[in-house]
Amino acid sequence: MGLLILRRLVATIPVLLLVTAGVFALIHLTPGDPIDAMMAESVDDSVKRERRDLGLDRPLYLQYATWMGRLLQGDLGRSIRNREPVIENVGRRIKPSLQLAGLAMAISLLVATPIGILSAARRNSTLDRFGTSFALFGICMPNFLIALLLIFLFGVTLRWLPISGYVDPMEELWDGLRSLALPAITLGLALAAVITRTLRSSMLEALSEDYIRTARAKGLSEGAVIRAHALKNALIPVVTVLGLQLGTLIGGAVITEYVFALPGVGRLVVDAVFARDYPLVQGVVLLIAVGFILSNLMVDLLYGWIDPRIRHR
Repeated sequence: MGLLILRRLVATIPVLLLVTAGVFALIHLTPGDPIDAMMAESVDDSVKRERRDLGLDRPLYLQYATWMGRLLQGDLGRSIRNREPVIENVGRRIKPSLQLAGLAMAISLLVATPIGILSAARRNSTLDRFGTSFALFGICMPNFLIALLLIFLFGVTLRWLPISGYVDPMEELWDGLRSLALPAITLGLALAAVITRTLRSSMLEALSEDYIRTARAKGLSEGAVIRAHALKNALIPVVTVLGLQLGTLIGGAVITEYVFALPGVGRLVVDAVFARDYPLVQGVVLLIAVGFILSNLMVDLLYGWIDPRIRHR
């Protein structure tokens, strides 16, 4: 297992290098720069001085080499807008995003697991048709539309939940959960649809295997067959989806965070892009890439727990 982890970590080095180079090139190729975003064109001397102070007048390869040198020392740079270290900007925004991702993941599993298992166990029944319809609806429905429908129903009509703002659940548990409820349900339902479809397909495949027929021939109940034999073997595709979606939830819930006015990482990176805040954009995207890599490493470790044969590959 240790050798597996080491191989995965070594394999991430070229990935991170490509991510840093790609993000650096794309953000610098967009029209304008942070000085244009902050200052009027009429103050030519101030503009030139600011560009020189920030190193923006140097060739791109020198700017990239300088940034990578600082990165190797653990320095992500300072935000151009507020002059604070990038890591501090991200630190203030990462907690709401992590809390939202964790709550959305919990909601998706609570909804998708029973629906996916029962749909596969009772194939072509009314319950199965409901499960497939739910999966199709959740996959096709855009997140922002789900958010608006939830806001209208639970926030405007019933007035059960707040429609915007953020309260830290670590400080005020009830108010914090209420502030995260609608955005978490929005993301959780969309993810639940994907998990339901994946789990149903993998369960149907597992239930058609010879060892399932053998277990039934031994007289095991259908519930025991599903829990002890089919479910564990059907989890690998589901774990893969969860690993990919976890990174997406942390860094990609931009629309949901904007709709519900959550101060998360998604809003931070969009604001930084509009302000041409190069160090902040580069730092946030790099940290999101690291999050994806860590989630994929967790998936590899879960593979070994689900199927011991994978540990030796």
